[in-house]
Amino acid sequence: MNKLSLAVSAGLFVVAGTAQARDNIEVVGSSTVFPFSTVVAEAYAKKTGNPAPKVESTGSGGGMKLFCDGTGINTPDITNSSRRIKSSELEKCAANGVSPVEVKVGYDGIAFANSKKGDVFKLTRKDIFMALAKDVPVKEGDQDKLVPNPYKMWNEVNADLPAIKIEVLGPPPTSGTRDAFAELALEGGCKKIDWVNALKKSDSAKYKEICHTVREDGHYIEAGENDNLIVQKLEANPNALGIFGFSFLDQNADKVQGSEIDGVAISFDNIAAGDYPVSRPLYFYVKKEHIGTVKGIEEFVAEFTNEATWGEDGYLADKGMIPMPEEERKLFGDAVKNMTVLKSM
Repeated sequence: MNKLSLAVSAGLFVVAGTAQARDNIEVVGSSTVFPFSTVVAEAYAKKTGNPAPKVESTGSGGGMKLFCDGTGINTPDITNSSRRIKSSELEKCAANGVSPVEVKVGYDGIAFANSKKGDVFKLTRKDIFMALAKDVPVKEGDQDKLVPNPYKMWNEVNADLPAIKIEVLGPPPTSGTRDAFAELALEGGCKKIDWVNALKKSDSAKYKEICHTVREDGHYIEAGENDNLIVQKLEANPNALGIFGFSFLDQNADKVQGSEIDGVAISFDNIAAGDYPVSRPLYFYVKKEHIGTVKGIEEFVAEFTNEATWGEDGYLADKGMIPMPEEERKLFGDAVKNMTVLKSM
């Protein structure tokens, strides 16, 4: 065998060795999907006897960054997300040789919660926008204009709300919950203002800037990805509100309560029926390049998409995930079985 053949053989050995060097699945991403993924990981390990996947809560944005960085055992196999992958992230994946398989797993509502020591808040999406946007619209004479948010108290936003300080603990920009909060709650209230809503057609960049930018003057407090810490702070301050997923609210129902939004209480049934206005889909993405090289990925994904797991009577519903309709479950279940790569949005 000549030197070139030896070098090629050695190279193949290293690649093969690297591919098989990790026998536990690595999952990163959304703090909202984290508890569901952890439960599935435990069930998978019990059924297969394989090591339980390592599941980390990095936030949806942080998970996508790690996932799309490339292939190989130093990169995660799966990323959870409480929003759909962005086109810029999909482009980054493609540029780095990553082929993501998209799996929607269910739905979740975004809770605006406070301590059970306080009264239930009754908010509209417009109240939320006027309380938490960086700049808000006002009328001066006949002129509509934007000003830095002047509101310090809830009753300044809406006279029917309590005379207490606006203090909301919420997720950071890396969180999918933050993205969904901006899109569903902030923008949902922002577009109630006619002249701002008109900008969506005439100046979409300005519209998004107004409707998605959160104030930074201390009334909205970035509380990181640790929802347990938010609950602790809400217990210590009954006047504060916290933002997190319904499933986490459900798990802590002895300590915190959800606000009504636009007259609708946050509940499993209201989210499933599409009545609760601030709800969103949940996803995970599988790195196709790691199938067959990292042990157990196909079995783990099969466990996640099993009817006994994500179905109407599945164990994830018991944990607070809102199941998809049967047709959607079949659609994404088929995508997983075929490992269909998401190539465009």
